[in-house]
Amino acid sequence: MTKYGSFPGTRPRRLRTTPAMRRMVAETRLHPADFILPAFVREGVSEPVPVAAMPGVVQHTRDSLKKAAAEAVAAGISGIMLFGVPEEAKKDAFGTAGTDPDGILQVALRDVRAEVGDELLVMSDLCLDEFTDHGHCGVLDAAGRVDNDATLERYAEMAQVQADAGAHIVGPSGMMDGQIGVIRDALDQIGREDVAVLAYTVKYSSAFYGPFREAVGSSLQGDRKTYQQDPANLRESLRELELDLGEGADMVMVKPAGPYLDVIAKVADAANVPVAAYQISGEYSMIEAAAEKGWIDRDRAILEALTGIKRAGAVNILTYWAVEVAQKLG
Repeated sequence: MTKYGSFPGTRPRRLRTTPAMRRMVAETRLHPADFILPAFVREGVSEPVPVAAMPGVVQHTRDSLKKAAAEAVAAGISGIMLFGVPEEAKKDAFGTAGTDPDGILQVALRDVRAEVGDELLVMSDLCLDEFTDHGHCGVLDAAGRVDNDATLERYAEMAQVQADAGAHIVGPSGMMDGQIGVIRDALDQIGREDVAVLAYTVKYSSAFYGPFREAVGSSLQGDRKTYQQDPANLRESLRELELDLGEGADMVMVKPAGPYLDVIAKVADAANVPVAAYQISGEYSMIEAAAEKGWIDRDRAILEALTGIKRAGAVNILTYWAVEVAQKLG
């Protein structure tokens, strides 16, 4: 053996030498079509209202939401997920504004659909929490507990109203048992077999939702641990996946994304439908806050976080940076 025999013959670094080399061998690529933009529309405001805990995010007016939707089309992203923020006086125990054809969410769905047609998938959060005076995702029984089956009846009505308002896709996020099957039946009963259901199959009871609750003006007292999942559990998520697929989910989602990359990977391995992940408000706000302090490189951190979510197996990512990143990817 020569004196050079101790040097490595295999050198992975050869495939990292230049930006062009790294780009050529990249195993995971982000594309504008990967992204869905969550957007908030607030009733009764004349100007967009900044969300203090989410720098750069606003509660839209109807007009500014239409502009945001048009911008999303131009950026080439796939969809926009709408969340309605009603006037406080319109909240009640049953979330009536959520099923009012003239409620803020339904009006916004019609606005956006009229603006973008089929160029952008118009998606709708199907949940009662923004519309209830108690802030829970369902109606309460006499003991103050969320009544699963009574809530399903409200979800069925909500699905039909949202479909009539123009939603291409409804996203049931309340984590009620049996919600996908009931919603699918409700849509089919009014001849809306064309409306897809994106199941929030895995939704953990997470500390990272805090900024979102400001964004939707949540009235929640207490927590949602009796219906959202325990962060300690993984097998439970796979059970939820099996149930949602059996009930007719067209797509499934994991929420949050960053702290649950292992769950995304397991769901992606097991699912025979597209898998989405929601990079939620707390994930967004942590990066923005650290970048504002000068502690991290904002743009690199955003791309790294999104690449990790896609590498884990997400086909689509709901992210508040959807349009910004899509524009940069060009």
